[in-house]
Amino acid sequence: MASQRRRSSGAAVLLLSLLVFVQSAGAIPQGMRQNVAVFWGRNKDEGSLREACDTGYYNIVIISFFSVFGHGKYWLDLSGHDLRDVGADIRHCQSKGVYMLLSIGGDGDQYSLPSSQSAADVAENLYYSVLGGDRPGAFHPFGDDTIVNGVDFFIDNGPADHYDDLANRINDYNQKIRDPIGIMLTATTRCSYPDARMKKALDTKLFRRIHVRFYDDPSCSYNHAGLAGVMAQWNKWSARYPDGQIFLGLVAANVTGKNDMVGVGELHGKLLPAVQNTDTYGGVMLWNRYYDSLTHYGRYVKNWA
Repeated sequence: MASQRRRSSGAAVLLLSLLVFVQSAGAIPQGMRQNVAVFWGRNKDEGSLREACDTGYYNIVIISFFSVFGHGKYWLDLSGHDLRDVGADIRHCQSKGVYMLLSIGGDGDQYSLPSSQSAADVAENLYYSVLGGDRPGAFHPFGDDTIVNGVDFFIDNGPADHYDDLANRINDYNQKIRDPIGIMLTATTRCSYPDARMKKALDTKLFRRIHVRFYDDPSCSYNHAGLAGVMAQWNKWSARYPDGQIFLGLVAANVTGKNDMVGVGELHGKLLPAVQNTDTYGGVMLWNRYYDSLTHYGRYVKNWA
């Protein structure tokens, strides 16, 4: 059995173990969770990962994206951020109790899983590069002593095949991990249920959190479909995955040609109370740190999530 690299600091272990304990208990009482996740890595002008964590807005940061995989090639695209700085920043964030995830996929077209063997190969690459496994010659993009706490599936292009195999293979590596946290699996999906690319993987029930993107789709974004449109889809996700935690995915700024950013008044007075009235509510996911650095939307979300 391969030796393991250090997974997290003592303070982070305590906090993150408590998070995992709460999640593993199944449905939890309704109300605020104070969980805010943000995607980081999509714009060099968003500032450093350390700066994102030091805002205090987020307790989950999703590094994006591991965007080339499945055909013997692997590539991590962080929009020009210097990887030499990211490893130290990951450790800094973890020391503050921030959960660090690596998101795979994204909006590119250089990833897919043509076979079960390709899924096994990708899982192996992730385990030995960023999830704590150690073996001679393995490339550690964030440095030899830096790992992430889990993997987020953001599968937005290509065939749906074998992502269930990938989830199972990654989860199998938990047998080699001795700390109480293990490798967390999360998914970031489109809001219309089901997300065809992720349904089979999600049905493994290995995903502790599902970040549902209630934007980029007029049929279920608040400003286009209203509260009823959001809740129609929210209730479908909740009914299908009652033991997981569903995150309300929001965009932190309006993009040209779209009107998806929910005003803070509507968010606080209508949308959040509605989703928080369900047992599956887990928190809020923000897309993305660059937008939030412009609007400071997360400052409000942090207090209400």
